[in-house]
Amino acid sequence: MKMDITDATDIANLINTFYDKVKEDEILGPIFNVQIPVNWQVHLPVMYRFWENAIFYTGGYTGNPMALHAHIHKKIGLEAKQFERWLKLFNETTDELFEGEKAELAKERALSIARVMQQKLLNA
Repeated sequence: MKMDITDATDIANLINTFYDKVKEDEILGPIFNVQIPVNWQVHLPVMYRFWENAIFYTGGYTGNPMALHAHIHKKIGLEAKQFERWLKLFNETTDELFEGEKAELAKERALSIARVMQQKLLNA
């Protein structure tokens, strides 16, 4: 039986595994690797804080993901298929590594994020 997400180490494992998949993905990889090259040493710790806050309400994340993604959308024109793939990879990764209340909460948060981003960016 898999364990639930319980701490920052679990969050880091989830995020690292997820982004390893993103980097190799045929739809998302080109965005993160070429179109908007990501500095992973900067990006990953931000994502750890974001997801720790989303799941454990730590208050450790202060940022504006919508503004950042609006800038990316302006630059490359994001599409629904990219949000769908992001969500699919996130859910698959979560299910591969964890099960339990916090794992389900992480997937619920990811769904909410994907929906809101699509609504605000693609229907603007």
